[in-house]
Amino acid sequence: MGLCRSQSIVVATRHIRGRQIVAAIFFTLCISASSADRAKADAGGLSYWLPGTFGSLAAAPGVPGWAYSTIYLHVATAAQGDKEFVRGGSVVAGLNAHADAVALGLTYTFATPVLGGQAAFSVLGVPGHVDVGIDATLTGPRGNRITGSATDSRTTFADVFYQGTLKWNQGVHNTMVYITGNIPSGTYDSTRLGNLSFGWVALDGGAGYTYFDPKTGHEFSIVSGLTYNFMNHALQYQNGIDFHVDWAASQFVSKNVQVGLAGYFFQQLTGDSGSGAKLGDFKGRVAGIGPQIGFLFPVGKEHQGYLNLKAYKDFAAENRPEGYTAWVTLAITPAAPEAPPKSSLIHK
Repeated sequence: MGLCRSQSIVVATRHIRGRQIVAAIFFTLCISASSADRAKADAGGLSYWLPGTFGSLAAAPGVPGWAYSTIYLHVATAAQGDKEFVRGGSVVAGLNAHADAVALGLTYTFATPVLGGQAAFSVLGVPGHVDVGIDATLTGPRGNRITGSATDSRTTFADVFYQGTLKWNQGVHNTMVYITGNIPSGTYDSTRLGNLSFGWVALDGGAGYTYFDPKTGHEFSIVSGLTYNFMNHALQYQNGIDFHVDWAASQFVSKNVQVGLAGYFFQQLTGDSGSGAKLGDFKGRVAGIGPQIGFLFPVGKEHQGYLNLKAYKDFAAENRPEGYTAWVTLAITPAAPEAPPKSSLIHK
């Protein structure tokens, strides 16, 4: 596998990761609006950060210029009726939620080095649909009460998400730092079970590493970060600080096809707070793993496409609902420059 081909692989995959942050976040939103809390990790048992957001080649630099990505995300999560969650000022028991969303994003990668590395900035928007059902709602601290089962179905928009990255390459070793967050879209409704918007502002930052050997096709990536959540003023509820690790390992079985595994670990470090956190500072944890496959293909002379399919299954969940997520990602990026012919490198 030549250098230019390996660079094109890095470029395509790298731009996809930025888009995934938005899709990931959307899922968290839809369910957090309907969750509750004996699985009491963050508001509604879920977090701003969707575990699995980063994956293969996460820290590898790309080709300067504009890139466009679309991600379809399907999420299914559930908790048994004996599990309680906080939803607004009430406590709800049991949960069944499904969500479908499409994350649309633009990324610009700068040609001019910043601190010796490559800088990029992404902006994403996420329309989607969520269906939520709960078994029962008990009387909450605000006096609201719903008995029996309740459902909500909603097509709406998530918040606007942004991400900035700075990446460095040294042979087969690649490192990066990143920061991401959300800008409220104004679609959050604290009275509804289903939301794609959070209802609060969050900031997340961290660092990552990618090992990638173009000669053998071996790749391994790991990214960790921390999320700080600001107050949800509609509910007077503030999530604690979250820690997360995403990892992926893959093998390029040909110059255009990649297969492998991806996984994550999520742990809430500090408890929830605020007058709305009536169930205390309960912390959550979850791990997950699943397969992935990726395909590279040309798009005209100046661009290339990357199609990635992956899925995660939750396990070892504590104080969170469990489920699975499936991702289909399509990215269009600038193509890596063609290697000059050897004859052109000979001085005349």
